[in-house]
Amino acid sequence: MLKIRLSRGGSKKRPYYHIVVADAAAPRDGKFIAKVGSYNPMLAKDSEQRVTLKVEAIAEWLKKGAQPTDRVARFLSKEGLVKWEHGNNPQKGTPGKKAQERAAERAQREQDRLDAEAAAKAEAAEAAAAPAAEEAPAAEETPAAEA
Repeated sequence: MLKIRLSRGGSKKRPYYHIVVADAAAPRDGKFIAKVGSYNPMLAKDSEQRVTLKVEAIAEWLKKGAQPTDRVARFLSKEGLVKWEHGNNPQKGTPGKKAQERAAERAQREQDRLDAEAAAKAEAAEAAAAPAAEEAPAAEETPAAEA
């Protein structure tokens, strides 16, 4: 399968990309079939030299079945060669199955801890109220018994 993709060039921290037609199995910066454009991200976004394309050559490769990558498809859509739409993935931010299981376990442990604390406070309140309740009737009985 043929891909129209970016091949990185340039020096460290100064990227420069060639837009190439290559076999999908070939390495990113490795062997390619044809060079059909360039992309210089260091230039201003409104600069004409930022993206240069050989439109006729790209159109020929597209007819032969070459598939552009997402970034290259963005460039080609501005020239009207392919239709590119922004992807929509509503589940992108949701955690995976394992993370959801861990969150459920964490919530259950937290709930159990809160229940244990509430039970301990209730027992402490009952223990504090029980001796006071036992002393109060004894105090009331004592004056009655003396009278």
